[in-house]
Amino acid sequence: MENEIKKGRQKIELNLIESERARAISFSKRKKTLFQDAEKLANRSGDEVGIMLFSPGGKPFSCGSTSIEDITDKFLKGKLKDRQHDHAEGKPIGFEELEDLRKELKMLNEKERRRILMYKITHPGSEIPPDKYMEEQRVAMLLRVKKILNETKNAILGEHFKFDLNVVPQPEEDESS
Repeated sequence: MENEIKKGRQKIELNLIESERARAISFSKRKKTLFQDAEKLANRSGDEVGIMLFSPGGKPFSCGSTSIEDITDKFLKGKLKDRQHDHAEGKPIGFEELEDLRKELKMLNEKERRRILMYKITHPGSEIPPDKYMEEQRVAMLLRVKKILNETKNAILGEHFKFDLNVVPQPEEDESS
């Protein structure tokens, strides 16, 4: 009697449902419950909850305690760590960093110009050797410019692909409980 398997709530092994039709039916039955559970969690805990689903047919569904867009914005702002804007001036930080790099490059170019001029004066007619320190500085600067460029691209793409994800799920015609 102790080792007897009881009928009742049993653990179901989670596997991909092979039949596309069965998958669509399972999705339509479970999405309502999933949205209700998310709403309960948001109401009971006071957290911001958002769910975004795509049906097997590719149709988007979403539900959230606030709009999905607000939740994703909050998430992305936490990830970017306020690197997009300087709150004091409202000027994008990427441009300030590029301006600093431009000034630094101008200063390095001036040093290099003076070094070449001094070498030509002290060693007339000989070939000017490359300055390893200057080359290292330029490579480091190039890497910093690439990093700023990637951060700026990501920030722009993040703004470009914003769209309203707060789609209210509509009951499908073939839904059966």
